[in-house]
Amino acid sequence: MRTADTILGLIRERGKKGLPLERVYKLLFNRDLYLMAYGKIYRNAGAMTHGVTDETPDGMSLTKIDAIIEALRYERYQWLPARRTYIPKKNGKKRPLGMPVWSDKLLQEVLRLILEAYFEPQFSERSHGFRPERGPHTALREVHQRWAGTIWFIEGDISQCFDRLNHELLLSTLSEHIHDERFIRLLRDLFNAGYMEDWTYNETLSGVPQGGIVSPILSNILLDRLDKFVENVLIPQYTRGTKRRINPEYDKLRNRSWYHRQRGNTEKAEELRNQFQKLPSVMTDDPDYRRLNYVRYADDFLLGFIGPKSEAEAIKQQLRTFLQEELKLELSEEKTLITHAKGEAARFLGYEITTMHDDTKRTKRKTHGIGPETMCRSINSAIGFRIPQDVIEAKCQRYMQGKEAIHRKELEEQHDYTIVMTYQLEYRGIANYYRLALNISRLGKLRWHMETSLTKTLATKHRMPVPKVYEKYGTTLMVQGKRYKGLQASVPRQEKPPLVATWGGIPLKRDMKATLEERPPKVYGNRTELVQRLLADFCELCGSEEDVEVHHERAMRKLHEYPGRPKPEWVKRMIVLRRKTLLLCKRCHEAVEHGLPITWTPITLKEVKARRKAKTAILESRMR
Repeated sequence: MRTADTILGLIRERGKKGLPLERVYKLLFNRDLYLMAYGKIYRNAGAMTHGVTDETPDGMSLTKIDAIIEALRYERYQWLPARRTYIPKKNGKKRPLGMPVWSDKLLQEVLRLILEAYFEPQFSERSHGFRPERGPHTALREVHQRWAGTIWFIEGDISQCFDRLNHELLLSTLSEHIHDERFIRLLRDLFNAGYMEDWTYNETLSGVPQGGIVSPILSNILLDRLDKFVENVLIPQYTRGTKRRINPEYDKLRNRSWYHRQRGNTEKAEELRNQFQKLPSVMTDDPDYRRLNYVRYADDFLLGFIGPKSEAEAIKQQLRTFLQEELKLELSEEKTLITHAKGEAARFLGYEITTMHDDTKRTKRKTHGIGPETMCRSINSAIGFRIPQDVIEAKCQRYMQGKEAIHRKELEEQHDYTIVMTYQLEYRGIANYYRLALNISRLGKLRWHMETSLTKTLATKHRMPVPKVYEKYGTTLMVQGKRYKGLQASVPRQEKPPLVATWGGIPLKRDMKATLEERPPKVYGNRTELVQRLLADFCELCGSEEDVEVHHERAMRKLHEYPGRPKPEWVKRMIVLRRKTLLLCKRCHEAVEHGLPITWTPITLKEVKARRKAKTAILESRMR
């Protein structure tokens, strides 16, 4: 049987060549694809959230995979409706979120792997949402590097995009590339599975479920048609000229300045220089020059246009018409705006975007002009990013009541290590996201409110004044050769260094090369460690090889804070292995789930590692 990597590699090659896929449905019978899918999604934040049934990754086994494959083989697999919940949006409204059952999540991930392998080589370079090695920062860097001189920003947002994707249009688009009716029928059944809200079944006549694993790739497949329209129709239509004409007044004054400088009249040369440095070097309204740039992240897109506003309005109208007639979607009138790049700021991916202008700021750079001048106004017309003030205020409000920072009551029962780590991770995530901003130092206000809230939370928990918190937890952190004051909490461990959580030590410095990266799971060969353990197929507590399944815990910290004294053997084993998963046989798993004592003798950790190593070697030899 072919490995998952081999299958996806062959699919990727067909995608690169633009060849259609055939007999795709048979690939769903390959167990290795499900193992790869399991290795990718079991760590997700929502993996342990149940759907309309209580099924979660806890209890995952090879038998469960085989049952899914058997149902698919005879086309008997039944998608269950997603459990619908709602999450708040920034505008006060609520966004629907679908929670599929675990088996559906696993199969959706297999479908996603296949679709991504085929369509990813065909997607536009201007698309950055839900794609490997791409994200908000890659989209913003493209704007920063290629959009200098932009005059108008056209901010685009598709109204209720995920909810309104047309099923028939999406299926017909897929059918153009995938010539397998059984595969298309499986996707059609997924679209028609519906959702449960307050235990009432509702049909889905359009859209893909927000929260569904396969939904992002499906939306990209359909919205790729928008990308191609912009690239093949709008950009050629609104692009002309190689470069803008030189501003004649600027050129005249510059030549006169050089003339006087050559004759030793430095004072007059500087006077003329100051005059032409206040003028644009090129004609900003050159009628023979147009440029249109485009970038998309999910259902948000941004266009940068060099030309008159009337043409920017025409571009917006063409986009609206294309979306209505070709994709059956609507532009959000509230969020689709035309913004002047210099006098105003466009909003995209949480940033304010402008073209900068400052005649007084000079940088050393070799210019194309005559004379020895090396100082130029390179900042002018360059793209700049800022953190919006309302974003900073909104982030601060989470840690405030009225005008003062307050403690977080929900964290009072947590260990000090968990409290400090929670604040640090939240602040680090925000600081890393806004690393591209010119005014990143503004996050110092957020840092102050968060630190005040943190110290008040620790003070409330231990019934001590805030100054005592600084005395007890205060420390000095060394980061990139600089000293920072911070806070530190630790969890002692027997015969091992303590676990340490720190607050602070995050420099607020702009970095245009910053990238948001998720730490990939540890991989052995072409499989994650958990999959390798599952394939070893023995209980890591008693050694049995019958009915082996995976026990999942939501977080390791729950094990360290285990209320029982002494800790059960399975808790000790997970702590030693430093994993929130444990392979257990049916008997051990039932004992763990129901809090029953383990009366049988467990195998040693040394034996677990030895057996796993031996079985892994056998599996690798079979793969070769």
